[in-house]
Amino acid sequence: MTTRAEIDETVKGQTVPRAFLATVAARPDARAIQWRDDAGDWQQLTFRQYAAEVARWAAAFKRLGVQPGQRIALMMRNIPDFHIVDIAATFVGATPISIYNSSSPEQVAYVVSHSQAVLAVVEDKRFLDRFLPVRADMPTLARFVVLNNGADATEGVISRDDLLADITPLDLDEIAGTASPEDIATIIYTSGTTGNPKGVVVTHYNIAFTVESLRIATGRSPDELAGKRLLSYLPMAHIAERATSHYQAAFIGYDVTTCPDAGKIGEYLTHVRPYIMFGVPRVWEKFQAGIEAVLSADPERKARFDEAVAESIPIVDAIAWDRATDEQRATWDFYDDLAFKGVRSVLGLDECEIAVTSAAPIRAELIEWFRAIGIPLAELYGMSETTGPMTWAPYQVKAGTVGPAIPGTEARIGEDGELLCRGGNIVPGYLDNPEQTADLIDDDGWLHTGDIATIDDDGYYKIVDRKKELIITAGGKNISPANLEAALKGLPLVGQACAIGDQRPYVAALVTLDPELAKAWADQHHLGSLSLAELARHPSVVAEIEAALPDAMAEFNHAEAVKRLRILGEEWLPDSDVLTPTSKLKRRGILARYADEIAELYGS
Repeated sequence: MTTRAEIDETVKGQTVPRAFLATVAARPDARAIQWRDDAGDWQQLTFRQYAAEVARWAAAFKRLGVQPGQRIALMMRNIPDFHIVDIAATFVGATPISIYNSSSPEQVAYVVSHSQAVLAVVEDKRFLDRFLPVRADMPTLARFVVLNNGADATEGVISRDDLLADITPLDLDEIAGTASPEDIATIIYTSGTTGNPKGVVVTHYNIAFTVESLRIATGRSPDELAGKRLLSYLPMAHIAERATSHYQAAFIGYDVTTCPDAGKIGEYLTHVRPYIMFGVPRVWEKFQAGIEAVLSADPERKARFDEAVAESIPIVDAIAWDRATDEQRATWDFYDDLAFKGVRSVLGLDECEIAVTSAAPIRAELIEWFRAIGIPLAELYGMSETTGPMTWAPYQVKAGTVGPAIPGTEARIGEDGELLCRGGNIVPGYLDNPEQTADLIDDDGWLHTGDIATIDDDGYYKIVDRKKELIITAGGKNISPANLEAALKGLPLVGQACAIGDQRPYVAALVTLDPELAKAWADQHHLGSLSLAELARHPSVVAEIEAALPDAMAEFNHAEAVKRLRILGEEWLPDSDVLTPTSKLKRRGILARYADEIAELYGS
């Protein structure tokens, strides 16, 4: 078992700039970043070219007067420029801070003023227009750089072309020592499901430690991982995407393809065919729904496929734990050749060897389904305050658990059932917020996650629920909404769910129809002309879902089980008033938007 001291020795003195230069030196002509230009043609940068662009931007930041320790706000989609600008900022000792692209001007003003950013780099005029209306509320922000289409005569706004004109690139080797391991590499602002977001301070040491811990968890050497393909499509303001496609790529040398529109992930996957695939649960749910919608056009074929999956679930588990018989392996190979291999190819995941889900709860059955068809999905648990990961087992998976603590870290269950963690991945705290930092990390260095968990004999943790999200019914019963919601998402046609019941006489729920599954079902039942909203109200759809509710609630006692449902004919979208950018439920937003529907559920 790897200790923290061993990882600390390995990453001693490392920073993002030093690690990046080591990767460039080791892989100068390997592809670092790939993207599709406005004409639809694929473009790329090698690591040598990537470094050359970083050197130009580092010089540009110096030209603008950026000093070590100052903060730079970034607002752009998943484009190559993000990686270049972010890395360049660290070379001059500055701290890049990515802002969620959906942020309102007021939210932008809060992050910029709280972090005291002195410069903003934005993709285009759309994002610049989030800043200019609240400029007076951001007194430290003096300059703006616009990458594409939008720099005009506005005071303090400069275009990329003007900024980089006649620039003399800096020598990256000479300035690599500007940042030290204890310096702030970035500040991750939480998505703010309750109140203003907190600024999570992440150091260069945190990043170096976490990258090495995850590498050890994969069982691969740096050389074995270098050059592996992955897709960058989730918000760069979130620790998951930042850690995966940005920092790990800089340290290890991944081949990253940037996808600026998450709605096009399907077509990008079939081109990239990633070795590593990270997705929030909703991404995996939609993958499965798409496959099942196609299969449902042929009920006999779907029945055979479902039977193959069901038979393969225990086989794949036995293979992972090295207890499979030759007969079991032969059975799975047969199913793979017959059906599974084709499904993986259609998804673009036929070369995927590491598949991760995180950021929100996921149904155990969904993990089992993907693993059965040969996509090795494993749930990772973590938070911004742990630089991303805290627990993970990439290969020997127990569906329904989030694995053991990652190498070099410690985890334990507190007296009240709360999951605690200690290690080099634990951040120093929150920016300019000593009170909340003290609540987060105790005097012995244990981070308090706020999640209730259990642990089994193999050291695998299971997250029960958020301490602050437990439903307390009018009868005083404490209930986990996440467990109920996971069960509800297993109902026919259901895509998303939110359990209701705090201070109520019983538990009810709002559920949404999955657009793809609902359309396929409607076509089969001669209801294809109906809209999603019309389907949600149709008696046949209501009967289909409600008939399955008792079985879905069978594992819960009477007080916990959902008694009534309201089916909604709309999909909840990320980065909205009801979901965070990574598809966590915004319960306050849901309660507000659907106040009338909830009142009807309780007869008021």
